[in-house]
Amino acid sequence: MRKGAILLVSLLVGSSLLLNACSDSQDDAIPPSSSTTAKGGAVTETKVSTEQAAAQNIKASDLSKLPDIAKQRTDTIIVGLTDPSGAFVPYFTQSGYDGNVNSQLQASLVTTDNEGVPVPELAEKWDISADNLTITYHLRKNLKFSDGSPVTSDDVAFTWTILHDKAYAGDTPIDVVHVKGGADYKAGKASTVTGIKVIDPLTISVTLDQPNATALTTLGGPVLSKAYYGKDYKFGQLDYIKKLYLAPVGTGPYKLEKFIPGQEVRFVANEYYYKGIPKTKHFIYKTSEGDTWQYLETGEIDFASFSATQENIDKLKGLGFVNVIPYTPSTYGYLQVNLEHEQLKDKKVRQAITYGLDRQSIYVDAAQGAGEVANIPSSPISWAYTQDGINPYKYDPEKAKQLLDEAGWKVGSSGIREKNGKKLTLHYLGFKSKSTDIFIPIAKENFQAIGIDFQPEVFADFNALVSKVESKDYDLASFSTPMLSDPSDGLSMFLPTGEVKGYDNPKFIELYNKALATSDIEARKRTYKEIFQLINDELPVIFTNYKKTVYGYNGRIENLSISPFNGISSSLPEWSLSK
Repeated sequence: MRKGAILLVSLLVGSSLLLNACSDSQDDAIPPSSSTTAKGGAVTETKVSTEQAAAQNIKASDLSKLPDIAKQRTDTIIVGLTDPSGAFVPYFTQSGYDGNVNSQLQASLVTTDNEGVPVPELAEKWDISADNLTITYHLRKNLKFSDGSPVTSDDVAFTWTILHDKAYAGDTPIDVVHVKGGADYKAGKASTVTGIKVIDPLTISVTLDQPNATALTTLGGPVLSKAYYGKDYKFGQLDYIKKLYLAPVGTGPYKLEKFIPGQEVRFVANEYYYKGIPKTKHFIYKTSEGDTWQYLETGEIDFASFSATQENIDKLKGLGFVNVIPYTPSTYGYLQVNLEHEQLKDKKVRQAITYGLDRQSIYVDAAQGAGEVANIPSSPISWAYTQDGINPYKYDPEKAKQLLDEAGWKVGSSGIREKNGKKLTLHYLGFKSKSTDIFIPIAKENFQAIGIDFQPEVFADFNALVSKVESKDYDLASFSTPMLSDPSDGLSMFLPTGEVKGYDNPKFIELYNKALATSDIEARKRTYKEIFQLINDELPVIFTNYKKTVYGYNGRIENLSISPFNGISSSLPEWSLSK
């Protein structure tokens, strides 16, 4: 999955390296969504941070200060968002920002509640066999796509089938679910996926080769219209779907009205939405990179996300017309490491980089405490989170120097370390943001002190950053995950098919599969602890931070709530503007 920006839900994405993600900026419109669906497993326990539990919402003190432009809106709500790429088809998105768009265009068979527990959405219920190998989904009656056509089991079967196509390069971890016959279909040995059975127009079952704790929600994602998305489908050929990116048909609360790259995404209420027409007819995501504060202050947007510094909280309170909600997202930040570059294949070099980077100063102190140093691929609010046996990699330049010496990188006459005639250089990619502005000078000083030549490159456009990473012309790149519902969500990037190219550890794969093979929460906790300790030692990515966030929004908005795992996406159709 890739990088988390800041928006509503969580969205993973994929393609060969499709960043699921978002930039690791501190202030943004909203955190990026998750990919195609919330990926909760059979979870009955959720850990909520004490800050989140104790924090108090702040109500707008003086709505008379609301700018006239915001007062005049009666049927439109505007939310700030980093510019999406325009890949508005679930399972094929290219960033978490695309996922935020899709979260309003699509509903899922199954979603998760505020505790991370799977709950019905398009499927009104489901049955799981005693051996945990067969899941039967029962669709609600009278479901319709946004074009008015009915939603049936055939559409679900089509959706699951193309996820098994050999040409599918998205981020849905369908391979680890092990649908019976899926591998044969992918290999071209079968014309259908034998584990998928359409029972009647509203009932469909899927049989697995082995139990999988996340199968219910992984398979319970959005449903693609077979008549629309499948009319040109041929095995091994999925590129045709790209032509439909900007003309999506879905089951969500809104329909896409217009996408203006670099400016905004306009939505209109979907009259066929199964829960009823959204209370606010028009909804807009407005591109707001670098202008989030200005847009909120002037009333050009109604909702935005900020780092939870006291300065930001005081500033939001001072506006008078905004409500403030504290929020700890289920994400983590990290530096993507190009493991295909020779110098970074050595674990000691990766560990040295981590010891040699003052993450406390960058992500906590500079953020006025609105953050925490991360050391594992899990959010602190996850039921699987642990610090037991985890190396904190506290800032220690001397330890970093020792590891680099052991790895054969010796300080040259220029002060930069060399090995086999090559200097130790780190080409860093970042997205233009306040956090990047803080990171670069500290990192440059830190790395220079241990003999590393740090060469930063900053992009104003997130999609340009993604393209650069996909070209593999980098050493480190800043990202954060989309929102994570299940512990496996934060780990899928380390699979051989994941975004972290060059990491292929049989022990990790063994533990990853073991954790998914049971729904016993305590057994899963024990296995994830082993995984976290392994990844914490090997550092296929360098973990950076957890964020503490506050949302500021127009005091006229009613019915707004935030889910720890789905952000604002689940409540957005209920938002309304008071008179």
